[in-house]
Amino acid sequence: MRKNGIVIALDGPAGVGKSTVGKRIASEVNYKFVSTGKMYRALAWKALQTGTALNDEQALLSLADSVSWTFPRGEGPEADVALDGKVLRGELITEEVSRASSAVAVLPGVRSLMKTMQQKAGADGGVVMEGRDIGTNIFPDAELKIFLDASAEARASRRVGQLKAQGLEADYNEILAFIKKRDYQDSTRKINPLKKADDAVYLDSTNLSQDQVVERIILLFRKAAGR
Repeated sequence: MRKNGIVIALDGPAGVGKSTVGKRIASEVNYKFVSTGKMYRALAWKALQTGTALNDEQALLSLADSVSWTFPRGEGPEADVALDGKVLRGELITEEVSRASSAVAVLPGVRSLMKTMQQKAGADGGVVMEGRDIGTNIFPDAELKIFLDASAEARASRRVGQLKAQGLEADYNEILAFIKKRDYQDSTRKINPLKKADDAVYLDSTNLSQDQVVERIILLFRKAAGR
């Protein structure tokens, strides 16, 4: 057992609700929540702000090295991401940043940089960490691995609802096309592609409510953590 408990690795495709589910689980079991996607989005946001080419790996690594990364405690169990002291929240949820992060995340050097930060954040356990390759690459020794899935259509509908709830414009067909493109990119990239770990529990949430998903994962947690 790690110092603060177990590691819950929560993987799955874009838009499946890993962050929302992960935060709820972390709150219920008194763990911290780490969204690895926010790290990629933060770098993508900074690249857009500075005009750094999204396919220039060396420039992106230099950019990442030029700023101070901190992860202050946010509201609830989730850590915020701050660059040079600026806490990034609303800046990271726009479609522009989402698209940019998908380009940034395929670069091997960037993934290596993020891996180091993510492993440091979860080494002592007591953490719910969500992403694309947590159970296969970041924490292959995680005590509980969940692969959360849903149909592309269901994920697009959920994303439209989220954006509209925030007062933002949302086009279902455009978002659906992006999700399908992102799925292909994530699952076919050469470096740490999105895939279910052999020992992960597969959970299809297409026809499940969020409460049902959380309930099932909590039961798995109690078994894994011996509670």
